[in-house]
Amino acid sequence: MNKQTIKRAVMIAIVVGTLLNLINQYDAFVGDSGLNWVKALLTYCVPFCVSLFSSWLAARDAKANCS
Repeated sequence: MNKQTIKRAVMIAIVVGTLLNLINQYDAFVGDSGLNWVKALLTYCVPFCVSLFSSWLAARDAKANCS
């Protein structure tokens, strides 16, 4: 993985993870219930991993098609 791919995955994780956290834990942000930190961290990890994996697959396929 190169630096640009990781940077892109971090940006995707921040945007998508924040939106998913707002959707999934809305009551914790505006209501009385507490924030589940484990779920919050995992919500950022999932889009990061998906982005890295899809970038890896795309690079692998591009390399295979060039050969």
